[in-house]
Amino acid sequence: MIEYLRDIPHGAMSYPSTTMKAMNRQIAGWITHHWTKWVILVVSILAVGGLGMLGGKLGSVQENDIAAWLPGDAESTEALQQAQEFSDPDDILAIVLYVNDQGISSQDLATIADDTERFAGVEHVTDVTAADQLPLLSSKDGKAVQVFVTMHLPSDGWEDLPDLIGDLKDIASDDSGLQTAVAGPAASGADQAEAFAGIDGILLAAALGIVFLVLLLTYRSIVIPVVFLLCAVAALGMAQGAVYLLAKYAGLTVNGQSAGILSVLVIGAGVDYALLLVARYREELRNYEDRHEAMAHALHRAAPAIIASGATVIIGLLCLMFAQMNSTAGLGPVAAAGIAIALLVMLVLLPAVFVILGRWIFWPFIPRFGDESPAERGLWARVGRVIAKRPRSVWVGTTLILAACTIGVVQLDANGLTTEESFTTTQPSVEAEKVLAEHFPGGSGSPVTVLASSQNADDIVATLRDVDGLDADSVSVQGERAGTSYIEATLTAAPDSDQAFDTVQRARDALAGTDALVGGNTAINYDVQQASGADNRLIIPIILAVVLIILMVLLRAVIAPLILLVTVVLSFGAALGLSALAFRHIFGWAGADTSLPLFCFVFLVALGIDYNIFLMTRVREEALRLGTRRGALVGLAATGGVITSAGLVLAGTFGALGSLPLVFMAEVGFAVALGVLLDTIIVRSVLVTSLNLDVGRWMWWPSRLWRTDGEVESRETAS
Repeated sequence: MIEYLRDIPHGAMSYPSTTMKAMNRQIAGWITHHWTKWVILVVSILAVGGLGMLGGKLGSVQENDIAAWLPGDAESTEALQQAQEFSDPDDILAIVLYVNDQGISSQDLATIADDTERFAGVEHVTDVTAADQLPLLSSKDGKAVQVFVTMHLPSDGWEDLPDLIGDLKDIASDDSGLQTAVAGPAASGADQAEAFAGIDGILLAAALGIVFLVLLLTYRSIVIPVVFLLCAVAALGMAQGAVYLLAKYAGLTVNGQSAGILSVLVIGAGVDYALLLVARYREELRNYEDRHEAMAHALHRAAPAIIASGATVIIGLLCLMFAQMNSTAGLGPVAAAGIAIALLVMLVLLPAVFVILGRWIFWPFIPRFGDESPAERGLWARVGRVIAKRPRSVWVGTTLILAACTIGVVQLDANGLTTEESFTTTQPSVEAEKVLAEHFPGGSGSPVTVLASSQNADDIVATLRDVDGLDADSVSVQGERAGTSYIEATLTAAPDSDQAFDTVQRARDALAGTDALVGGNTAINYDVQQASGADNRLIIPIILAVVLIILMVLLRAVIAPLILLVTVVLSFGAALGLSALAFRHIFGWAGADTSLPLFCFVFLVALGIDYNIFLMTRVREEALRLGTRRGALVGLAATGGVITSAGLVLAGTFGALGSLPLVFMAEVGFAVALGVLLDTIIVRSVLVTSLNLDVGRWMWWPSRLWRTDGEVESRETAS
């Protein structure tokens, strides 16, 4: 074990105990030892190969049907479970629509009847409307006919829907004189599947391209970006393998949404941690001639802050497990596992690789032993000197501007999105639903389902016929088993509209006090909105409390954590306010998903605290030697550049979500990217620094630094 760290001044970093200091020095020395770095490289390659192979199977354990996202105690979930007695939960309905503006003729009916026979031969099709039923399924205006095609898909067969719907369209498109379209849950699912198809590949390519460009501009070196990205991709492969194991054997809910966010988080956060470590390593290369010694010192100084940052993000993400929504609760451990593995790779594998490659990796700007640190004359050192002249005016002005930006939140309509509003591009199933609604009740193919005891079935049917928003003629008992009746009713409005949601609630109110359960796709979507709203109110306060406690423990103070938390919330509010204005007036999106505020809050607060921790631990380190005021300026000069670069990387990776044709993902990507840029360029570097300068040693109340800081500054002034 090397002894490189024996000369580190006592108190240069703050740790809970001497034992922990010694342990950190030993670990740093072990990682950078002359021969252990090769062991680390070999073991890492084996781990990446093993877990990476499992990561390739992640798509096979994804659950992308909306029912899998719901909490188990939702009424629609209970209805869905009981409905399994009457129909297979893996059955999905497609509606093939035929339209003739001149009126459906007998020849048209014969053509459609021929198609129904051909539909029956399509793979996975289990039931098709019989030819003798076609006249009964004609619209009241006589211009359209709908054919119901039921398909049976295994739980992991969601990705097959686009091909199956394509087969139906191919058969129907052969008809002359008839306009055809495919609607219903299967068509909608096919569009969703295509939107998520290749999500990992699209996001990975976009994220890697953006990160490479930012790193190239930051280091002006080809090798460093390549090393960073290779380590990030290795971390992603291992994370995907770990998540696959959790989903396969621990019952973790994984869907296309969480898998996509996993890619963004691992690449973005992993490269951030690498940037923070390598920035300190580059500093130490100017102080130590031996690169092993320089990396050991860099790990000793930077690793505690990076680990604390990563741990904060992990704990914040795990708070999502308190959510009612299975999809949101599942995202917590999925993302936390990714962050944990990214942290491990960047603190173990990356240092070993950098030490193996040597100083030349920084070519053409190689840091030499004895060189002066450029931070003292850099941009952020100059910014710090400007802020120091009038810190109170700076933080008051910055706060007022950010507070004004939060006003835009009133423009945010986070009450959910219809199917049409959920896509950034026009979707075939949406256009088909519009045509369907012109000739048939809006809820055709997606009925409200009611499960009730058979002895009350007649009363339930009578009650439902009086519910406004339900087609009274459509209410009927479809089956009876084991004393339970299965009742269906067609909505008069589109099944994903607010009017349909109101109808579901009216039906539940009308049946209150009975044993009836109201379900169906519309009820599922309605329960998703209600559960997401409840999660917002529950999870956000929990995360705030957890982050505050972590900051208090890390900084051993009360005032600084409270101030930092307020700045993070202010940054989040400003980002959401500006994003709301952009959503409505620039992109023209109709609204936002109910869970958008929670997702943005989790990512912005958890990741924003990252930069707080890295800045404030460096400020504390310098304050122990120089006093709070001087320490704040030195800390900004030393970390301002790397924090800005890290923010650009993370903003770029989240911005890659905009490459997907899904409004929710694009909105999350835009809001988080904007928030990260605000956080790193303005909040962390300007607002927090000016507060440090103005509040002074009281930032560290009631720690020892608060009591001794005045003495340090007095000595500095005297000298």
